[in-house]
Amino acid sequence: MKKMKFNCDYMEGVHPKILKRLVETNLEQTAGYGNDPYCASAKKKILEACECPDGEVHFLVGGTQTNATVIAALLHSYDGVIAAETGHVNVHEAGAIEYTGHKVLTLPQKDGKINAESVGSYLKWFYADENHEHMVQPGMVYLTHPTEYGTLYTARELEEIHKVCQEYQIPLFVDGARLGYGLAAEDTDVTLPVLARSCDVFYIGGTKVGAFCGEAVVIPKKGLIPKFFTTIKQHGALLAKGRLIGIQFDTLFTDQLYLDISRHAIAMAEKLKKALVEKGYTLYLDSPTNQQFVLMENEKKNELLKKVDFDFFENYDDTHTVMRFVTSWATREEDIDRLIEIL
Repeated sequence: MKKMKFNCDYMEGVHPKILKRLVETNLEQTAGYGNDPYCASAKKKILEACECPDGEVHFLVGGTQTNATVIAALLHSYDGVIAAETGHVNVHEAGAIEYTGHKVLTLPQKDGKINAESVGSYLKWFYADENHEHMVQPGMVYLTHPTEYGTLYTARELEEIHKVCQEYQIPLFVDGARLGYGLAAEDTDVTLPVLARSCDVFYIGGTKVGAFCGEAVVIPKKGLIPKFFTTIKQHGALLAKGRLIGIQFDTLFTDQLYLDISRHAIAMAEKLKKALVEKGYTLYLDSPTNQQFVLMENEKKNELLKKVDFDFFENYDDTHTVMRFVTSWATREEDIDRLIEIL
């Protein structure tokens, strides 16, 4: 029997409804670089869902390209970006931010999150330093939602961080590579309109939530980033056949498909989490999203890896490892049931 895989949420291709529309429109001729009716329709639907009809939407190809492009566009040459020490831009982007000439200024995290107090304290003491003009300037704040640990910010936490950013006149950027799974989580109070009100730029992840590829950058205040289209092109993140991303997001934002498939991933993750606890495994933390983290003895980890693929997250000590199980929009319930039998 084929080995099951729970390594990440981008192992499958694309949602069947998107594939069907791509095939149906395959031989149509449209203008390039996002100047097509599908991109226009997708942008309108996204802005309506975010309740910011006067904002901007831009389509980019992937998460790292999006982070590097947005951050470079928002910062001056002498600026850096404040982020959690576990933030994706600091840990898993091969120095992409530094490659654009900007330093990542890290803050301590708790369960992947930073808070308004730590951001405010950093900024306060930075400007209290009489030599601060000789230093990398904190030019923006970067958050992930959900975080790398699968945890979520509350609406109040986002608003408080945004308030600090406004006080110091720097933008807040939210990385939403797995945003669908955050929006679909139980008991969350963060919605697309909340995000649009509580940050300056965010993006809606497609690559990890049902699309072949693509991320939708939302700028609630039109004109915040001058010549952003040109900046995207400069960073190699613009598709000539832009409709490929437009069709995908137009489909994802039709009849709430984006939320529906995200809810499925959450349901599968919750079923798995319940079984892990019942079987005596130790959860590293309580994640409400599609990533579940387990503190596992190395012998047990190695035994399970012979039967099912799941992901290393971090070393805990000499005999234990934190491992990650990830569900997705495409996870089959029968595979969750098989996994539970193996555990």
